[in-house]
Amino acid sequence: MRRNHVRIIGGELKRRHIEFPDALGLRPTPDRVRETLFNWLGQDLAGLRCLDLFAGSGVLGFEALSRGAGRVVMVDSNPRVVGALRANVGRLGVTQVEVRPEDAVQFLAREAGPFDVVFVDPPYGQGWVGRIVPLLPRQLSADAWVYVESEAPLVPMGGWEVRRQGRAGQVHFHLLKRAPC
Repeated sequence: MRRNHVRIIGGELKRRHIEFPDALGLRPTPDRVRETLFNWLGQDLAGLRCLDLFAGSGVLGFEALSRGAGRVVMVDSNPRVVGALRANVGRLGVTQVEVRPEDAVQFLAREAGPFDVVFVDPPYGQGWVGRIVPLLPRQLSADAWVYVESEAPLVPMGGWEVRRQGRAGQVHFHLLKRAPC
């Protein structure tokens, strides 16, 4: 199995590398996009509960942890990816990470948060964002943020506001909040 790696760019684990296998649809969030995202969220995520759906390399969850997140749950259905995530947790010596080997929709249907930050970075071209985002409200704390990466700008979704957005190459990224009632 060919190993790829990406480095954590900020916080306590800065410069540490995480490894991930080749897997269909797995593309780690680029450094520049992560830097922008964590500038939007703030560099200090002390005590926040984070959910990394379609975790892939896990870099978004590990970046959150590096910046003080109190708990990170990483969900991925690919057994090779799950194995790599668990290996990285062990190599980094972190205990606040829970790796869940399951489908994101099943996880959301069964679990109840609350989470303060949710990262949604699914494989492109499969309609995941439209299926996942409507399932999120019962998982979220009152003031939660949802970060979404997609292959195109998001179309308006009822009940959600795009607070920030950007583009880097083919990656469109968005920071969402629930719309006020």
